[in-house]
Amino acid sequence: MANEALTNEAVKVSGTPKSGTKESGSSMTASSAPCGLVYQSGFGNEFATEAVAGALPVGQNAPQQVPLGLYAEQLSGTSFTAPRGLNRRTWAYRIRPSVMHKPYRQIASGQIVSGLLRSSPFNEVAATPNQMRWNPLPVPHSATDFLGGLRTLAGNGDLAMHSGVAIHLYAANRSMESLYFYDADGELLLVPQLGQLLIHTELGRLEAVPGEIAVLPRGIKFRVELKEAEARGYICENYGAGFRLPDLGPIGANCLANSRDFQTPVAAFEDIERPVRVVSKFQGNLWESEYDHSPLDVVAWHGNYAPYKYDLARFCVINAVSFGELRLRHLSSALAGGGTYFPAAMVPSQFHERVHGAGPGRVRRQSRRIPARRRQPAQLHERPRS
Repeated sequence: MANEALTNEAVKVSGTPKSGTKESGSSMTASSAPCGLVYQSGFGNEFATEAVAGALPVGQNAPQQVPLGLYAEQLSGTSFTAPRGLNRRTWAYRIRPSVMHKPYRQIASGQIVSGLLRSSPFNEVAATPNQMRWNPLPVPHSATDFLGGLRTLAGNGDLAMHSGVAIHLYAANRSMESLYFYDADGELLLVPQLGQLLIHTELGRLEAVPGEIAVLPRGIKFRVELKEAEARGYICENYGAGFRLPDLGPIGANCLANSRDFQTPVAAFEDIERPVRVVSKFQGNLWESEYDHSPLDVVAWHGNYAPYKYDLARFCVINAVSFGELRLRHLSSALAGGGTYFPAAMVPSQFHERVHGAGPGRVRRQSRRIPARRRQPAQLHERPRS
C-alpha cells in the first residue's frame, strides 16, 4: 500500500518531516499542537470514526479486501463470548499489522521506566497499621518523561487474578519521544494535578488538564506529550473489570455522571517510519521491543473499547443546587415509597418558598416548626395552611 496516499484530514500539522521519516498529516512533532480536538460523546457507546474518508468497511468487520489496503484487527477488552451488554471490543484498521516488530525482551526496573514502579502482590515490606501521609512528589530536575517519572504509592489485590488496584504518581518535565507504552495488567485512570497532557493513543488523541480524568483501557498503546513545562498527577491502575457507571437507584434518571459528558477521541494516526521503542507492562514485569514505525497507525476504527476523558466539573452530586436536573418530587416519591412527600430539612433553598411560603427563615429553621409528634412531613405540591 502506498502510505503516502494516506492523509489525515482530521488534524493538519505544519512543519518539515525529519530526515528518514515518512509522516502523514496526523504526525505530531514537538512544535506541532492540535488547535482544538474533536471528541465523540457517550460512555461505552458503539463508536465509528475514520481519519480518511472511506477507510471503514461497510457491512463487514474483516473483508478480504480492506479499504485503502489497510489491515483489520480486533482488540478485545473482555472475553469474546461475554454477553452483548458486557462485551468490549474494537475493530481497528491500521497501516501495518501490529505484529510487525522484534521480539519483546524483559528489562529491569530502572531502565526507561522508573525504578520505583511496583505491581502486586506488594509484599516487599510488611504493611503497617499506622496512619501515613506523604509530601507531594517533587518535579524532577533532570530530563524525565512520563514513564521515567512513575512511582508506586500503594496497592492491593492480585493482577494475575484480575483483582485489585495500584496507585501510582507521575512527575515529568519532557514529552515521550520515539517511546510508547501499554499496560497489559490493567486500565489506567489518569488524574492530572499539574500541567496539561496531550495523550496520543492508537485510537486517537485526547487532552487532559487538572480537573479532568482520562482512562486508557488495558492494552492500548500510547505516548504522553507535555503541553507545559512540568506535569504531575495520580494514576489508578485497575486490575479488575473495566470501569462502569453505577446504577442511580432512587435518584432517578439524572444526576451524578451523565453518559453524554464522557468524551472519546476520533481516529487519528501517525504514519512514521523510524526506529521507536515500545514498553509493555505484562504480569508485573516490564518488556521492551523495537519497531521500525509508529504503532499509532490506526486510520479508522469502530467499537466500544476505547480511551475516554471526563470533566469532573460536570459531576452533579445528590442534593446539589448547582444543577437543575434533579427532580426533587421524583426523588421524594422514591424515598417515601411512592408518596409525594419530602422532609422539609432536605429541600434546597430555591424550593423554600414553594414548599413553606415566602419568608426569610431557612429550611432548617422551618423544619423545626413541625410538631414533634407529627409523622407527615410538608407536601411539595401544597402551601401550608395559614
